[in-house]
Amino acid sequence: MLEVELKLEVPEEAAAALGASEILSGEPKVQNLHAIYFDTADHALAKAGFSLRIRRAGDKRIQTIKANGTAGVGLFVRPEWEMPVSDDVPVLDHTTPLRAMLGDLADEIAPLFEVNVERLTWIVHEGDAEIELVLDGGEVISGARRDRICEIELELKQGASAPLFALARKIDAHVPLHLGVLSKSERGYRLTKRPRSSFKSGKVTLQPEMNAAEAFQHIAQTCIRQFRLNENALRTEASVEALHQARVALRRLRSAFSIFKPLFENDEKATALREELRSLAAELGEARNLDVLVERAAPGPLRDRLQAAREKAYAQVEAALGSPRARWAMLDLVQWLLDGEWTRNAETSTRREEPARDFAEAALDRVRRKVKKDGRKLATAHDEARHTVRKDAKKLRYASEFFAALFDDKRARRRHKRFLSALESLQDDLGALNDLATAPDELRKLGLEADVDARALLGDGRKKALLCAAAEAHDDLCDAKRFWR
Repeated sequence: MLEVELKLEVPEEAAAALGASEILSGEPKVQNLHAIYFDTADHALAKAGFSLRIRRAGDKRIQTIKANGTAGVGLFVRPEWEMPVSDDVPVLDHTTPLRAMLGDLADEIAPLFEVNVERLTWIVHEGDAEIELVLDGGEVISGARRDRICEIELELKQGASAPLFALARKIDAHVPLHLGVLSKSERGYRLTKRPRSSFKSGKVTLQPEMNAAEAFQHIAQTCIRQFRLNENALRTEASVEALHQARVALRRLRSAFSIFKPLFENDEKATALREELRSLAAELGEARNLDVLVERAAPGPLRDRLQAAREKAYAQVEAALGSPRARWAMLDLVQWLLDGEWTRNAETSTRREEPARDFAEAALDRVRRKVKKDGRKLATAHDEARHTVRKDAKKLRYASEFFAALFDDKRARRRHKRFLSALESLQDDLGALNDLATAPDELRKLGLEADVDARALLGDGRKKALLCAAAEAHDDLCDAKRFWR
């Protein structure tokens, strides 16, 4: 069967707030659930893309095996296998895929972590749709480590998907919600590993049989997931790396919109969403610029002043991320990806249905040509022109990462590695030049343009060397063989 649900993270006071609202009527069904999750010591099951649990409710036990879906950003769609069991020992027979997949490793499966929640369930009618609203509150436990859970899952029982999102917006009017990107099993696995304060982009696993539309949806979902993980990290602490990775996620997402533009040409909603992403990225940009200056400054009064400005900028980032506008932007984006007008537009149907590999080849060629052409006079170009090359180089880098799985033979992998290495060198040099170009504006904003110590941060003496290095890196990139051809 296919399970489709919208997962939302909410504060722990959500139960009381929703109970006092007009959204829910009647008493909820109450269940106390205890689940044990299983895997091998080296997490072979998770690495293969599956989770295995036995959940106890009262005197009944249900074993569930789930194949991780590709969505992972609020909307979960994935196959699962369920069966009743008599105790807390997994049954791994021919009715599940695990024994055939793991072989003898299946015998090494053992308890890994536990999940305890109180589950409140209501049936909500929104328009013509019937939706099951589940509110889970509790914790995940792995040894001495614990992680609190408070999340809502909206499962469509009958009707179209639009009411699912309409109900989510009604809930947000009473309790702030964020798209959920972690399943309970993922939360448990995180507890078994070293804590992380930031999250880089995950591997994009496009399948050869995908069409262009499916590839775009998958890529966009991985970008949203990276953003949400780092957004959550930023809400816990003012992490320099989490801020950087959140901005990377937004840049990757905006690049995906640009790369796949032929699929939703003239789509007003796509334009509006891209503008929201640009605005959100700008909210994070000021703090990032100050991070760069603080890192360069030596200990002393100047660094203290920069640090104070940085703390103010991070407070503004926290406010921006917690705003209804930011929360709704992510919800709007997921809904549009699922069933926006672009998914039904007859004029773009041919491009949507084009094999992902064919689309990727043309897109990579197009972006590479632009980087090659615009970077020909990189050493003598003005700052704005170099910034354009920098943005296009990033787009080429992200496209190369997005589509890598579609070109997976030995020669392509070898070429991909060399191509990315050349791109990274060019990006590093152009990034350093961009930092030099933006630093004077940052100093002016702080009233430090005449400060001798502050002006030393501009690094004007490095510019000539960086220009030469960038030009050489551009030549190397142009000479690098295309991994997609």
